[in-house]
Amino acid sequence: MTLPRPHRHDLLIAAGGLAIGLLMWSFGLHTQNDALVTARWATLVPLAVMAAMESLRRSLPQTALAVGTLALVADQFTHGSLVTALMFTDVVYAAVVYGSPAAARRIPYTTGLITIGVTIGFLVWWQNAIALLVGLVTGMVSFLPAVTGAVVRNHRQAADAARLRAEQTALLAEMDRTQAVVAERARMARELHDMVANHLSAIAIHSTAALSIDDPGTTRQALTVIRENSVEGLAEMRRLIGLLRDSSGDTEPAAAPTLDGLEALLAQARTNGASSGLDLVLDDTREANGGRLPAPVELAAYRIVQESLTNALKHAAPGEVRVELGRRPDGALTVGVTSPFGGQPGPRAPGSGAGLVGMRERVALLDGEFEAGPLPADDGGKVWHVRAVLPVGTSDKEPQAWFG
Repeated sequence: MTLPRPHRHDLLIAAGGLAIGLLMWSFGLHTQNDALVTARWATLVPLAVMAAMESLRRSLPQTALAVGTLALVADQFTHGSLVTALMFTDVVYAAVVYGSPAAARRIPYTTGLITIGVTIGFLVWWQNAIALLVGLVTGMVSFLPAVTGAVVRNHRQAADAARLRAEQTALLAEMDRTQAVVAERARMARELHDMVANHLSAIAIHSTAALSIDDPGTTRQALTVIRENSVEGLAEMRRLIGLLRDSSGDTEPAAAPTLDGLEALLAQARTNGASSGLDLVLDDTREANGGRLPAPVELAAYRIVQESLTNALKHAAPGEVRVELGRRPDGALTVGVTSPFGGQPGPRAPGSGAGLVGMRERVALLDGEFEAGPLPADDGGKVWHVRAVLPVGTSDKEPQAWFG
């Protein structure tokens, strides 16, 4: 049988205790004058044994306690050493902290009963107040270190449990965030897949017409439509690269909403938010710059507005919810949604935070900018502001330019 290797700190404690004990012994400092064993060297035997047990306080705590108890009892038959008693208190403490759970529960009760038994026994024998002092010393040497060890062990276990719960919570939050990103990408992939399929269907139909009808005007018109759909389809396919389709088997076609449907979306939101005191306003200045938006950009903008309105209906305080759309000089689409920031009266709908993750993911896939958070309002309060900048690229380039 191989004994476990003592801990380095335990060896230092044992060496320090032995050195101090030898120093006190050399000066003749003892705990009692009358002793059954009068030889001076006899005090060193329990001291050496207790120092050896100190080196095993962490690797073999229960063995150290058992042998240390015998050494402390043997020390009472000699002139005695204060260091031996002090090292024993540390052995008791270590047996509770580092011992088995059963020993940690049993030792405080056992030392408490020993303290009570010693006090009663000496009271019956001596019948004076010195018996109470002996019982107090016994409790300080055995019961008090055991209780201290039990408190420390309980605190450590509580800290470990709290740390484990925190790690599990962080893991679950990361899993939720990952699932939200995957779900959002899958939905975007389905939407873009349907639009690319529409472009390819248009190409097939007009190419069939160009082949079947021998008319130069019809052929030129069909080729023009084919070129436009192929360029737009390749542009959207470029944004589709890197997205992961959902493997759940859900292959039903999904409608591809555009910004033309914002009025209907706001009308529905006005109906739902009327009871909460929300006034929804749309400020669309895109016509000033004009220009056609790529379908992925319109999809992302629509979903951002839709999710922002959903969040406003759940969490916003009564007031104005403003949706702003605009075009920057470089053609990028800007989307902004502001809503009153504060507690909504009545029950509040729970949220998981997946909406913000999905919006941020959509914007990131388009190489855009996204920010969301509270901002100061003109009236001294706060508003919740969602802002996105979506680059539109150049959708009328030649098809091969997308692969350059």
